[in-house]
Amino acid sequence: MIKKAGKEDIQAVAHTYRELLLYEKEHGSHSNWVLDVYPTKENAQKSYEEGTLYVLEENGEICASMVLNHLQSEEYAKIPWRYPADPAEVLVLHTLCIPPSKAGKGMGIKMVGYALNQAKELGCKVMRLDTHAENEPAARLYKKLGFQYAGTADVLHEGLIPEKQIFFERIIL
Repeated sequence: MIKKAGKEDIQAVAHTYRELLLYEKEHGSHSNWVLDVYPTKENAQKSYEEGTLYVLEENGEICASMVLNHLQSEEYAKIPWRYPADPAEVLVLHTLCIPPSKAGKGMGIKMVGYALNQAKELGCKVMRLDTHAENEPAARLYKKLGFQYAGTADVLHEGLIPEKQIFFERIIL
């Protein structure tokens, strides 16, 4: 079941971030996120307080999380989007996290599918997102789900982590 996160879910979300980042530290990173820098429990707490944190729960366990809102970083203004839309008509997916113990079980497909349904329910014209340019698993997932490549930019992710990001969008029908 996918739902808005409750206060009781914050610690579990932070645990999934940590699991992923410890795994990437040992096996190489796709996300380019940094342990104890981003994402952290404080990021989960802030998103919960804003009402934008969503979790996938199965058998009482948090298996995945994401943030959905209308916030596009300044780099989004530099991308030649195919589908123009006012900010309120764009749902943006941030910080999709599936920990390694849950990878390969369709959690990403479920989460992005839910996000697309949310965009439709909110009357959005388009959904946009970004990922680290070397995050091939995420890019494959987004393309598989109908997102189109829109551009690349060098960014300071969350004002903390320098990286090259790739941007995707999908029209909401």
